[in-house]
Amino acid sequence: MAQTATLGTTPFHWEGTDRKGNRIKGKSMASDEAAVRAELRRRGVVPNRIKKQSAGLFKGTAKITTSDIAIFSRQLATMLAAGIPLVQAFEIVGAGHENASMQKLILAIKTDVEGGSALAEALAKHPLYFDDLFVNLVEAGEQAGALETLLEKVATYKEKTEAIKKKIKKALTYPLAVLVVAFVVTIILLVFVIPAFEDLFKGFGADLPAFTRMIVDLSQFVRSQGWILAGIAGGAIYAFSYFKKRSRPMRHFLDRMILKAPVIGPIMEKAAIARYARTLSTMFSAGVPLVEALDSVAGATGNIVFEVGVLQMKDEVATGQRLQQAMENTDLFPNMVIQMIAVGEESGSLDEMSAKVADFYEEDVDNAVDNLSSLLEPMIMAILGVLVGGLVIAMYLPIFKLGSVI
Repeated sequence: MAQTATLGTTPFHWEGTDRKGNRIKGKSMASDEAAVRAELRRRGVVPNRIKKQSAGLFKGTAKITTSDIAIFSRQLATMLAAGIPLVQAFEIVGAGHENASMQKLILAIKTDVEGGSALAEALAKHPLYFDDLFVNLVEAGEQAGALETLLEKVATYKEKTEAIKKKIKKALTYPLAVLVVAFVVTIILLVFVIPAFEDLFKGFGADLPAFTRMIVDLSQFVRSQGWILAGIAGGAIYAFSYFKKRSRPMRHFLDRMILKAPVIGPIMEKAAIARYARTLSTMFSAGVPLVEALDSVAGATGNIVFEVGVLQMKDEVATGQRLQQAMENTDLFPNMVIQMIAVGEESGSLDEMSAKVADFYEEDVDNAVDNLSSLLEPMIMAILGVLVGGLVIAMYLPIFKLGSVI
């Protein structure tokens, strides 16, 4: 039999006996061993052994991810649907996390709820992990008395949007990783292998082919100016990352260029539309007013171009404009999406039609990403062949030329 005590900041494993003399063991979160003993005594448990859990290298201190929040929402919804009180549900869910950062977050929320705060209010104190959409949905669930239902919707929403992000990341990460490896291999060849051939060519006493001469000159340039080039490249990457995070105009420019890019642009556009429709469906089905819902929808699209467009739609809807007409005015949405939203408005089933749009575009993104992966693989192999094969050919051209003379 295992039990779990109140959450704290450090995990402790303990063994002891209860009031009936049964041997029990469990895991508690507390500030120190004395706090664990005090908690066990209050529960009528006589501790025989208390041991602080060894974290190991980097274990338990991982960063909190969107997946962690989605799992937390799903688990909490399941606990509440089973009739478990909210505070106890926090204890159970928190004890199941090995990530100490997530445990501390859950502890902070649990403490606020125990102090009389509403769950939405407690979540709003951690905007880094719970955005306005999450908080608004939880608040709507608390007011309607259907918190577990709304948490289930939040979990589903998080899981679906995270699935799209992972698909796109997977499609981009593989070719990027291969190109980085190709770049590293090319640098190694230029710095270590080409000089060996260069010494060999000096003994030929003949002019080198133009292609070989170019590669040898490139090798000399990389060896003499390589550190300067690396510094410039590193500075450029840092500056790009710095301004991308802090400059909204730059992010707006980049997002607009991404949407116009060949191949990847249509995928990013479909992903933004899918997130727009999924968020709108989730918010509207929770009973959140349309104008208020569009605020959260704008931030959930994942693209500043769409975010600006949705905020423009919000202003127009607030003045009495129909959502269908407001969407047309942005020039961002395909006609099919606009017509389905129009049908949803007229029939009073905007949430259902938005969900159908989201399902369609999420599946479309999946197919597009799979096709992109299939298209990129031969292109990547061709690039690798040109880079490495070109260097090899350049090094053997003088040998072939010498052989033909002999």
